[in-house]
Amino acid sequence: MRMLFKALIATTMLSAAAPALAQEVVVTAQRRGAYLNAEVNQSSSRPIINLRRLADFAVQPVQIQGDTRDALKRREEIYAMLRNAIELAAKHGVELAVGDYLVEPLTLANYKNLTLAGGNRSDTDVARFLIKAKLVPGMDAKTALERITKFVAAVPAVGRAEIDTLGSLTLSVVNPDQYRGQIIDLIVADSAAIAAKFGADYGVDATGLDRPVEWARASLIEVFLYLPASYTVRPKD
Repeated sequence: MRMLFKALIATTMLSAAAPALAQEVVVTAQRRGAYLNAEVNQSSSRPIINLRRLADFAVQPVQIQGDTRDALKRREEIYAMLRNAIELAAKHGVELAVGDYLVEPLTLANYKNLTLAGGNRSDTDVARFLIKAKLVPGMDAKTALERITKFVAAVPAVGRAEIDTLGSLTLSVVNPDQYRGQIIDLIVADSAAIAAKFGADYGVDATGLDRPVEWARASLIEVFLYLPASYTVRPKD
């Protein structure tokens, strides 16, 4: 196992030198790496050694849409309804956020920075954002969705603006790299068990341990966290 331990030491030193990131990332039905823009099918390349855990949040994309004829009034109504949603969020046990990939809080301090997009019809604008329900042990997807649904129904309309859900419930994880140590422990345990089957004269070469943690959806409320790592069992020098 000498080569593996050397790789682990190098990885630990690299992790210690890197700044701590507390980024929250969206987890869809596709696999996505920490610094990748492209998505791939999660079953096509995910290593079998992974950490399966509860996601941090259930996430529902939503939009506030307005079709008041006067453009200025239409936008004022949308932002006013968005403000109402932010003010009601804590009471209903949810949080608001923005982001297709990296998630950032949507608050009273920044909500007017949210750019409105054009709707499906003329004289229509939409504000798209996320509603998050924190997941805790024992909680299921139905409970999270019900909480979000009740919140959506409670947001008061302003003028002709209205709020609707978009697509299905997804998940998010806060700072996936914080689980690096646990994932490496799983790799060490697996590689040690496999090398032992070959006998005392065999060791392991590991690669990919210095890569960022990646993720994929495991169930309605769980995620797989893993490193794009591999190892080879070979005779010791």
